[in-house]
Amino acid sequence: MDWTMILMLGGLLLVMYFVMIRPQRKQEKEQNDMRNNLAVGDEITTIGGIIGKIVSIKEETCVIETSHERTKIRILKTAVSRVDVKAEDAE
Repeated sequence: MDWTMILMLGGLLLVMYFVMIRPQRKQEKEQNDMRNNLAVGDEITTIGGIIGKIVSIKEETCVIETSHERTKIRILKTAVSRVDVKAEDAE
């Protein structure tokens, strides 16, 4: 009786790992890789919905240009939601 309960609990934990934890870690890894591979000229969207082109990059931050008037905003790399157009694709 006790062994079946332990096996069922172990199986439940294994299923939870593959359904919940593993996909979340994979998504976090992809986000970190995307943020580490940002390049000058990439067109990005921030988590706040701001769209712009990267003009410079430092350790934790980057500066983006957001409009035709060349408005520049300094943001954290962690605020980048996605890369819309890579610099090499835009040319």
